Amino acid sequence: MGSLSTIKNQNASITMSSREIAQLCEKQHAHVMRDIRNMLDELYPNMDSLDFKGVFIVKNPETGLTSEIRLPKRETMILVSGYRIDLRAKIIDRLEELENQVVKPKIPQTLSQALRLAAEQAEQIEQQNRLIAYQAPKVAFVEHYVETGTTKSLREVAKILKMPEKAMISRLIEDKFLYRQSGNLLPYQSAHSRDLFAVKTGTAEHGHNFTQTRVTSKGIEFIASRYASELML
Repeated sequence: MGSLSTIKNQNASITMSSREIAQLCEKQHAHVMRDIRNMLDELYPNMDSLDFKGVFIVKNPETGLTSEIRLPKRETMILVSGYRIDLRAKIIDRLEELENQVVKPKIPQTLSQALRLAAEQAEQIEQQNRLIAYQAPKVAFVEHYVETGTTKSLREVAKILKMPEKAMISRLIEDKFLYRQSGNLLPYQSAHSRDLFAVKTGTAEHGHNFTQTRVTSKGIEFIASRYASELML
């Protein structure tokens, strides 16, 4: 999956944030973010070119990193379908609560209630504006450091993105983008066909053949977008 394409949906009325899902399901937020990305990978393998209405990525305005992902009801239910029954029940109850809030808007009975409702509505509008403002189609520093058409070693990528090299490689292996064979790290065909990696072969100075997996500019952007919130120092 490339950088998540966040599309505004003016008709979407209910979303749940990855942070609230993590809290309700008693999971670490980083793990829920990973589950969301894996789910979107499987649901929408061509995510770079499709319109995913209702999925919002909230960016930290200072760092540009992903702070949370908001999902509409359908994707939320798909995500928690593999969780424990009692945890799924919490999510269902919460979604029903949110739906009731939308269907049955508060009707102020006093001036203080009207002022409080106006303040709540203003805060909701401000949050929505922040959602839109934080949406970044690409990671800016990747474009700054990496020229299109060039490749970098995994170690160079870790340094550019300020990620622990071992942790970055472990996640790429865990998520089935790379695998080890005869002491070499190689990309799975699915990742290779998406131009995330390139395999370089040749002969070293002492006559030994070598194989090295290099990361393309698109691959660096992908790694930054997918793992920034978990691995960036």
